[in-house]
Amino acid sequence: MLEVKFYRQAEDHLLKFAVILAMAGEKMVLVRHRERDTYEIPGGHREAGESIEETAARELKEETGAMAFTLKPVSVYSVTGKNRVNDTGEETYGMLFYAEITSFGRMESEIEKIEFFDRLPEALTYPEIQPILVDRVMKEKEEHVL
Repeated sequence: MLEVKFYRQAEDHLLKFAVILAMAGEKMVLVRHRERDTYEIPGGHREAGESIEETAARELKEETGAMAFTLKPVSVYSVTGKNRVNDTGEETYGMLFYAEITSFGRMESEIEKIEFFDRLPEALTYPEIQPILVDRVMKEKEEHVL
């Protein structure tokens, strides 16, 4: 079983990935990887020398084709338990972002397509993680923090 926790902050070196709940108007922008039949929130692993904000912007552009967007940090989060990107099950840390995309260009990644949703579909790549992250962002939006 996976456990997701949120933190106000974490040491920068612990942040290994960025995940971005992206919106285009009132619709969530989700991506489908070429090798999977499920949907996921855009995001990915941090590359050497990148700030976590640079990781978020790069992944958003690569996976959705976003050309013009705003990007806001929401929260540090961690996942404990084995999953498709963590075979040890140890606690791993990332940064959750919120983005509003106003224009799209060409995608340059392993993503087959993007789709727009009013709510999360049932076919999720990380069904034990993604709904919790989306709920966190939506709560922040409702409280006008974002």
